[in-house]
Amino acid sequence: MQWSTTEITSERLSIRPFSAADANDAFGCITPTLTRYLSFDPAPSTAVFETIWRGWLPKIEAGVDFAFTIRDRATGSLIGLAGLHRTGDTEPELGIWVREDQHGNGYGREAVQAVATWAASSFGSAAFIYPVAKQNASSRKLAEALGGVVFSERTAPKYDSVVYRIPATN
Repeated sequence: MQWSTTEITSERLSIRPFSAADANDAFGCITPTLTRYLSFDPAPSTAVFETIWRGWLPKIEAGVDFAFTIRDRATGSLIGLAGLHRTGDTEPELGIWVREDQHGNGYGREAVQAVATWAASSFGSAAFIYPVAKQNASSRKLAEALGGVVFSERTAPKYDSVVYRIPATN
């Protein structure tokens, strides 16, 4: 399968595996305030970010770990990135970030639902895990809207999190 040519669409979004053409748009959106509830901090330069995203490409091509670019179907503008990690696991992990000027528009929920539906069909996943910082009310609301239920907690250097199990919906 040519995983790098995958396209997932929803009502408003086009979701495709990350490519070099997405790097500048994505880099410009990854700010300290955006990443306060993410497991990573912004890369200090485009060169450092390039080493990060180039590491994603072989994993995407192998179909084992995906970073997806989320774009507005009508305008092509970058909305954010979605992740599908460890596709070989019984319950792969989902992740999302939406650029700050697009928060509150429902794009995160729409993108996570679309990626989960695609993953259930492509990999047979019956459920997904979705770790969220305890203080991130928006992401917790997203998980719960998709039927997610907290089943564990984690402590990390940046924040404490709860881990949701989100059922697949084909």
